[in-house]
Amino acid sequence: MAQKRMWYFPMKVYQLGKIPPGTLCSSVPSLSPSIPCSLDTEDLKITEVQEEVLVGILSIISLLGSLAGGKTSDAIGRKWTIAFAAIVFQTGAAVMALAPNFRVLIVGRILAGVGIGFGVMIAPVYIAEISPAVARGSLTSFPEIFINLGILLGYVSNYAFSGLPTHISWRIMLGVGILPSVFIGFSLFVIPESPRWLVVQNRIEEARAVLLKTNESEREVEERLAEIQVAAGMSNAEKYEAKSVWREILKPSPPVRRMLIAGCGIQCFQQITGIDATVYYSPTIFKDAGIKGNTKLLAATVAVGFTKTLFILVAIFLIDKVGRKPLLYISTIGMTVCLFCLSLTLALLGKEKMGIGLAILAVCGNVAFFSVGIGPICWVLSSEVFPLRLRAQASALGAVGSRVSSGLIAMSFLSIARAITVAGTFFVFSLLSALSVAFVYTCVPETKGKSLEQIELVFQKEGEEREGEMEMGDAERLVQRE
Repeated sequence: MAQKRMWYFPMKVYQLGKIPPGTLCSSVPSLSPSIPCSLDTEDLKITEVQEEVLVGILSIISLLGSLAGGKTSDAIGRKWTIAFAAIVFQTGAAVMALAPNFRVLIVGRILAGVGIGFGVMIAPVYIAEISPAVARGSLTSFPEIFINLGILLGYVSNYAFSGLPTHISWRIMLGVGILPSVFIGFSLFVIPESPRWLVVQNRIEEARAVLLKTNESEREVEERLAEIQVAAGMSNAEKYEAKSVWREILKPSPPVRRMLIAGCGIQCFQQITGIDATVYYSPTIFKDAGIKGNTKLLAATVAVGFTKTLFILVAIFLIDKVGRKPLLYISTIGMTVCLFCLSLTLALLGKEKMGIGLAILAVCGNVAFFSVGIGPICWVLSSEVFPLRLRAQASALGAVGSRVSSGLIAMSFLSIARAITVAGTFFVFSLLSALSVAFVYTCVPETKGKSLEQIELVFQKEGEEREGEMEMGDAERLVQRE
């Protein structure tokens, strides 16, 4: 079975390219992959406003890249969309590393943003479509680990190259970001195309060959292939074109509406519960709790990062055994409790010794519950709930929702904290987290062990059951009247 999964690894390594090495000074948390501390007026004469533009433009452009990635992957295939993303990102990283002035640096940053946007969109879709149902959850969760690993390597590269002269160090920091995308470029000679995209293109034998390498038996392959052909037949019958896809997304049928609510809703709840604010602004939180000294702040922040990565590994082992929905319940309920406790700790025990310990425990607990559930499962669900004809572009829409939510939370956190205090802000996050529990209960079905085509039927049957219940209710009322 290990040989059958050899293709999934390179796609996940590409996530390292999402976080190009180089970060702002530790006192300035950032929304996105950011600019090295040494990149300032000492070399390119960049002003503070220009630095903010460099940081912010990547998130904006990555949104456009994600939207374009959906249409591109339908047109040229999942595999070659990965190739395109890798080439664009390599070009952007090279342009940034060699930039002689601010204008050229912006061009490189825009190219990197496009590559990242494509990567965010295509990674979970590709992994979901090529994975066997029994392991799809854990495999699709891996990008979350590699995102965190990418961030860690960013810090490591900054530290490693910080002793070099200023005009060289930041260029190497940004240039090192080329390496992961070079790796994925070489992996394209090994990884196959998505069998589902191949079936849509009527390349049935190629799809069968891919399925034979990722499934246990020929019987299972034929069953999966038959299901995919049925789904692809529905796609072709409905004119598998970009215009019809967006028409169906904007004016969805009841089953598609439920899919959009589940897939895009889970992306938004992943962010509006404040995970990025908790991670990016953890030094601010710990200062508010009473921790003093940069060494102690760094140690507490490292503990948060370590906890986040460790519990993602736990999720990967459990997601295909326990199921998506139970882990989501554990995650959202646990986050609600931790956020509420953090709010109370900061409000009532701030600056006290006990308050410091409780604040660290609450923050680490919050990221642990996030990482064991909604963090990785968000990407799993958003890549598996949509039908084949909509999957790429609906997943892109979900990724955009995630990035917009993340940006709004990260950019407004300090302003809101000034207005209602840090404790008040986390109380609001706890209320939003409580809403996410209700969302999981009402809108998210269990998808463990089901093929992508079977999941589509789950949403259709759910609608039929609701309609049947409504009809029975109407009949009962008529009988009572008579």
